[in-house]
Amino acid sequence: MFEALKDKLESVFSKLRSKGKLSEADVDLALRELRKSLLEADVDLKVVKSLTEKIRARAVQLDVLESISAVQHVSTVVYEELVALMGEEPAPLSIAPKPPTVVLMAGLQGGGKTTTAVKLALRLKNGHNPLVVACDLRRAAAVEQLRVLAEQSKIAFFGPVSGETDVLKVVEGASRYAELHMNDVIILDTAGRLHADSELMDELSDIAKVLPPHETLLVLDAMTGQEAVRVAESFHKTLKLTGLVLTKMDGDARGGGALAVSSVTGVPVKFAGVGEGSDALEVFDARRMAGRIMGMGDVQGLLEKVQSIDALSVEKMAGGIKSKEFNLETLLLQFEQIEKMGPLGKVLDMIPGFGRIKNSVAGGGADIDNSAITKNKAIIQSMTYAERRNPAIIKGSRRRRIALGSGTSVQAVNKLLAQYEQMKKLFKTFSSGGKGVNLKSMFGGGRKFGF
Repeated sequence: MFEALKDKLESVFSKLRSKGKLSEADVDLALRELRKSLLEADVDLKVVKSLTEKIRARAVQLDVLESISAVQHVSTVVYEELVALMGEEPAPLSIAPKPPTVVLMAGLQGGGKTTTAVKLALRLKNGHNPLVVACDLRRAAAVEQLRVLAEQSKIAFFGPVSGETDVLKVVEGASRYAELHMNDVIILDTAGRLHADSELMDELSDIAKVLPPHETLLVLDAMTGQEAVRVAESFHKTLKLTGLVLTKMDGDARGGGALAVSSVTGVPVKFAGVGEGSDALEVFDARRMAGRIMGMGDVQGLLEKVQSIDALSVEKMAGGIKSKEFNLETLLLQFEQIEKMGPLGKVLDMIPGFGRIKNSVAGGGADIDNSAITKNKAIIQSMTYAERRNPAIIKGSRRRRIALGSGTSVQAVNKLLAQYEQMKKLFKTFSSGGKGVNLKSMFGGGRKFGF
């Protein structure tokens, strides 16, 4: 989401790298570019003004360590102020000392409340027995949507009987159901509107009186822009929000409103939706988010993705490497595990410093995505078991058959086999304890990223 902002910040810092010591003129020039970048990212004007003033006050301080360069000093200040803007520490979900814990999900129509309710229930499933409740009796098929999503995720569901129009009766019924079925967390998926109006607020207030929530979470579409701040303020005035959930953080919109909403309302962002999958809900961490925006990577996020890789597949890959039998079966397993980690470009962006070398690796700034992996998987899957185990036997006629079976070309098969040979040499170096891996040859000498 913050790709454009990240690129512009990198441009600002690159102009400072040649300067040994900062002057106030240098700081003002950098802040002018920073201010422009934040406004173009749709960050609220008052927030931008406050943020840049804080950064300037710290950036021109004289007591800077001599060992720290100008760009390191300014980038550190910007990072720390972004963290302060979005919230210093992660805010955990409050669990009631005596069950059930009631979570009221509020928000506008189309913001992602229903899917977020199920994602949250799935996160809580390890250690709790959550129940999702369909309280949106106005939107067509809203109840059925929640029921289907809950069923797919194996989450307990409660909804209205046919023809029921009183949402308060649904809430009362959900409370009794939860008590009978030992559901210790109740997540209320409430109705939304195209805008915040008095009728919606009255309904939410009535629900809160019938079943007082321990957490009142506002679900906000991060692509909304500055309107997100106004929406949050309106809901907070009526409901006294305890947390925010930002959805569609993996989108392509400017997303600057998402940066400011916590600062303006004083309500912490607790979760971020980062994809369509049922598990694509992260605990919001301002330090990790600021690191991504600054192009500093997200080592913790990368570690979590690596840890999510199937242990059995890792054992198979490790076994192949230890026995020095790196073949196309091993390479196929690698492709499958990379796909599970998410879009390749986003995964690589979590590596500190990768943003600055991505363009040269990808060949003039070409996008790095999973399409090449999908194509290469199809090629390997079109091979026989013997061919995967011993690629040396794949000659002309076999290559033509594999290309036809995978819907690709002989050239694509040749390219994959050439890349496999490079990988094989690389892993042979690792397994023998060698040093000096040539990254340029690994990525194809600067040509388009092959896999």
